This record gives sequence, structure tokens and C-alpha cells, in this order.
Amino acid sequence: MSDNGAREAILARMRLALGDAGEVPEPPRDYRTALDAEVDVVAMLIDRLIDYKANVHHGIEAIPEALGGAKRVVVPEDLPLEWRIGAAFVPDANLSTEELDGMDAVLTGCAAAVAVSGTIMLDAGAAQGRRVITLVPDHHVVVVRRDQIVGHLAQALPMLERAAPQTWISGPSATSDIELQRVEGVHGPRRLDVVIL
Repeated sequence: MSDNGAREAILARMRLALGDAGEVPEPPRDYRTALDAEVDVVAMLIDRLIDYKANVHHGIEAIPEALGGAKRVVVPEDLPLEWRIGAAFVPDANLSTEELDGMDAVLTGCAAAVAVSGTIMLDAGAAQGRRVITLVPDHHVVVVRRDQIVGHLAQALPMLERAAPQTWISGPSATSDIELQRVEGVHGPRRLDVVIL
């Protein structure tokens, strides 16, 4: 049976099972899409990041502290020069996975940050580089400008390039899949430092 034939067979069985279930009602669209104007989204983001065990720093001058003594730091080729302080920076010119694994840290920008969930979003845009550079090194330092911080996910989605590969970060990489024991660094960096400008 062809893929199209299999699809039609499945849909036919679904139609039969539904019988005369009637029209599907229009889902309500009056859900919250933004936080109240008086909410301090920067403070909320910081609170969420700290809760997720990320380290938060303020200002460009805090980048060396955020790097925590890292010697070799991979950066996107278009990372602003004024952010490159406190280490030996290696621009990513399609570095191999092995080369990236040998780096002490990665320093990038981001596309948006959502205060209510503490999520930092990258879409391979300006100052972000390839997705792989943010997943292989064990330490990710990400710079977030205040104008990139929004309260709600619905506000952040239009800020992203829809067709680009995206990485959404809510704290350092961790999983509890195996015997409910928390293990960090399985799916990305073990350490996350956020510098807010």
C-alpha cells in the first residue's frame, strides 16, 4: 500500500469512528498573550534563571566573570567585538565537533528571552552562530539585551526566524530520564551563564 493509500485508509477509519459527531467548536482564543504592563520582566527573568541554576551577570564588563576563567572560547564570527573580553576567542569557521569539544566555553547572543518561563531563545541569527556551537561546549555564556526580554511566549515568537533551527534554553542541560536521577550536561552545556545588558 502506498503512503497516500495508507493515509486515506487511516482517515477513513477515523471518519467512521467519529460518525455524526457534529461540527468541531471553535476553540477559545482569549488566553493571555502578554503580562501586565507593571510586571518587571527583567526581574522575573532573573528570578527564573536563578531558580534553574543559571548564573546571572550584569553589563559587558561582567563577561570575563561569566566566562569563569575559560581560556579558549568559541564565538560566532559576527559576535560584537566589544563582547570579546577576558579570554582567547576562536571564531567558529565550521569547527568540527571534536574542536568544539576542546573549547572551554561558548559565548553567544540570543534572539529573545521569555520572563514567565525563564527561556532564552536562539535562532541562528546575529551573534548566535550555528546551533552546534551552543550544544557541544560544556559552558555556555549568552548575552541578553534588555530589549530582547519579553513577558510571554506569544510576544517572543514573532521575534524568531521561523525557518531557522532554534534552540530554547531553560537553564543548564539536565535530565532525570534514568531512574529519576538528575544528570546534567546530557543534552548540552552543564553550565549556563547569562549576561544581561
